[in-house]
Amino acid sequence: MTRPLLAFAFVALLATCRRDPQSVKFDQYFVQGQSLYEKHCSNCHQKSGDGLALLFPPLKGSDYLMQNFDAVLCQMKYGRDGEVIVNGRSFNKKMPGIPSLTELEIAEIATFIGNEWGNKKGLTEVSTVHQALEKCSP
Repeated sequence: MTRPLLAFAFVALLATCRRDPQSVKFDQYFVQGQSLYEKHCSNCHQKSGDGLALLFPPLKGSDYLMQNFDAVLCQMKYGRDGEVIVNGRSFNKKMPGIPSLTELEIAEIATFIGNEWGNKKGLTEVSTVHQALEKCSP
């Protein structure tokens, strides 16, 4: 490793060590959540979060997402059937749940969608997911 590259790596390591553990955790959840979102959610809600016409609602700038966050956590695991109003528009296509998602994976996806596309929700803790799922379990 060259000296400049070694010096840069050392400075980067020091910066990481000095970061608040919550910031590191947020970054880890966000990155993992993005990967999980792309795998499980982007077919319908699109990689851009814009949704798909009147079939699948947007997550980008979604009033429903921010006002019904616990319900969204439940919908990730158990799905949703029936009408939902997002940004004044009606969507009535069934959303299948992904029962195999763990509470950690839901927290990671929630951290991603809650902080991407202009959303500002902050870190979603596993304990928050656990409490939400207890209230809505089938």
